[in-house]
Amino acid sequence: MTIPPLYDVTIVGGGLAGLALAIQLSNKGYQVALFEKEHYPFHKVCGEYISLESWDFLVSLGIPLAQLQLPIIKKLQVSSPDGNLLEHALPLGGFGISRYLLDNTLKEIALQQGVALYDGCKVEHIEFSAGLFTITTRLGIFTSRVCCGSFGKRSNIDLQLKRPFVLATPNKLNHYIGVKYHISTNIPADTIALHNFKDGYCGISKIENGRYCLCYLTNAANLKNNGNSIAQMEKNVLYKNKYLEKIFVESTMLYDAPVTISQVSFSKKSQVENHLLMLGDAAGMITPLCGNGMSMALHGSKIAAIEINHFLKGMQPREDMEATYSKNWQQLFAKRLATGRLIQQLFGGEWITNRFVGLMKLLPGLTNTLIKQTHGQPF
Repeated sequence: MTIPPLYDVTIVGGGLAGLALAIQLSNKGYQVALFEKEHYPFHKVCGEYISLESWDFLVSLGIPLAQLQLPIIKKLQVSSPDGNLLEHALPLGGFGISRYLLDNTLKEIALQQGVALYDGCKVEHIEFSAGLFTITTRLGIFTSRVCCGSFGKRSNIDLQLKRPFVLATPNKLNHYIGVKYHISTNIPADTIALHNFKDGYCGISKIENGRYCLCYLTNAANLKNNGNSIAQMEKNVLYKNKYLEKIFVESTMLYDAPVTISQVSFSKKSQVENHLLMLGDAAGMITPLCGNGMSMALHGSKIAAIEINHFLKGMQPREDMEATYSKNWQQLFAKRLATGRLIQQLFGGEWITNRFVGLMKLLPGLTNTLIKQTHGQPF
């Protein structure tokens, strides 16, 4: 009988949080395996805007951000469905980079640092017993002392664990679809725009190589009411915002078809499930209009790496590692998530969105407060 390979840490999901954690732990000398169901490089639904709070951390992982000539974003535009336009400075600002480039760059760094990286490898089952995890994949069985879930917004492992958010009935926080394009357009490179429409919003900002990311979120009902046709929904719903209509009509779409995702949930999640440490969107997903999900994923990997290191060095038992990680994650992000859920409600229907954007224009201090409540400091 073949004995499964034993790792210090296995990571299920190779997005930002998973890759960043793998690099940090491998740099500390641990044997790390990472499993990603897709083959790198690949596109994924994401706004592709990162708060500058993450700049130094990404550089510390080995990404030469300054050499990539990425657009630095310092201004925010928000439009309401009725055409009211808010323009506001971003206190900290951010930069644009595609997940296609960023994730693949982190993947290459992970390989250079000795991470055993299995892409195109879906994890089918995870079991914890007698202090070890058994990870069943299509490539075979692996074991590890620590296992982390970084499998994104919704996974077969979430279903296996019977996490409450995947079992919940559809509501205002858990039944969304996301659609992303890369486009060629003419929008100021230093500006991120957020254009609202009936039951949804669309973000546009510049990334590398002169391209722009256009990514929108809406509820599943909008798609169903338009014959499950994305193109029809865009013309019948998104085009009612004059700014969006102009962008769609005058821009060149650089994909043959958009990248999509369904069943997106912003419901509360736990950070530890059956001894798995959850990272990124698997731990908790902030609403995209807050523009801070990528930084949260990266920062979350940093606090996970600290606690995992303490456990593997024998400085704390497993239960303390899990409790401290969950506590620190909540202290950093719980308030941001709560604010994001509130903002999501305020940008829900046409009437309330129209009124709220008008209020933000009258009270710039309110806009500053909301931005600060959903962002952190450099880490």
